[in-house]
Amino acid sequence: MSAPLVDIRNVSHRFGQLAVLKDVSLAIEPGSYTILLGPSGSGKTTLLSILGGFITPSEGKVFIRGEDCTAVPPAKRPTTTVFQDYALFPHMSVGSNVGFGLRMQGVDGATRAARAREALALVGLGSAFDKKPHQLSGGQRQRVALARALVVEPAVLLLDEPLGALDLKLRRQMQDELKAIQKRVGTAFIHVTHDQEEAMALADHCVVMNDGRIEDEGAPERVYARPATRFSATFMGESTLVSGTVAAANNGTVTVATSEGPVLLPGTSQTGTRVALAIRPEHLVLGNAAGTIALGLARVSDVVFQGSFKRVLAVSSKDPALHFIAKVPAAASVQPGDTIAVSCDAADIILLAS
Repeated sequence: MSAPLVDIRNVSHRFGQLAVLKDVSLAIEPGSYTILLGPSGSGKTTLLSILGGFITPSEGKVFIRGEDCTAVPPAKRPTTTVFQDYALFPHMSVGSNVGFGLRMQGVDGATRAARAREALALVGLGSAFDKKPHQLSGGQRQRVALARALVVEPAVLLLDEPLGALDLKLRRQMQDELKAIQKRVGTAFIHVTHDQEEAMALADHCVVMNDGRIEDEGAPERVYARPATRFSATFMGESTLVSGTVAAANNGTVTVATSEGPVLLPGTSQTGTRVALAIRPEHLVLGNAAGTIALGLARVSDVVFQGSFKRVLAVSSKDPALHFIAKVPAAASVQPGDTIAVSCDAADIILLAS
């Protein structure tokens, strides 16, 4: 097996007495699009800054292309960073902005201009070479920043919430463009965000962070469908969480005692273990469908129309602390105040340590 492009080994970091990263190890493969996903304070931006050379970790090592880059300054390592505010020079033309890194490398003017034009064409801005940044839209400035980062041909491109300043429609458009550009150039992208929808739209490698640690990592489909932890189940998309205790375990199945009654599931766990059953909204069934596990009755507290579906919130009739979240077809006739049966296919219930 080939060595990873980026190898983060046992990295910890403290700001004074505050530990913001706690023994983080992570491998990034060549050509991958990795998303560092987590809430504010999870450590994802600090980890990106360590990768970019802006922070030297308190402990641990960072290897890029097999070389120890832990203490190498930003300009000397094979990475470039795209910041949320883009950091374009307002007095320079777009072409000069894109060619700035090449200028710092001593590349001659004619070569700089040619490569800057190629990079702008790559991001769909071939005609903007002579314009100034203030003449461009937010999305176009974001693409200029991307071209400036790519023109120096880094081994790894780091993106610090690059879409955070854009409106929703433009953000969705730029997600598509970022993914397409990354596939074309083949450079490994490492992208920080707190937006789980953005993570699922872009990543082929999703890293969920919380409190300075990696909670879960893998393909976004796996992280969403089978999250490794309770936190991952609630941050990477929504889940209904039903608390319970393993009452019996036998031949690859477990019986979990919950406030709604016993639930028989495939899985392994020790009797007496506290667990949580996580159910994604699209898997929660309103009604007792054939072949599903009944989860009890609930009173609908809210129905939110979201275009292609309705998001239904309901409170368990037995346990007021248990809130069900369901996605149902837009045409479904469900109203606040309705009392409904709730069920789910056993195969769609995720068994998690509590």
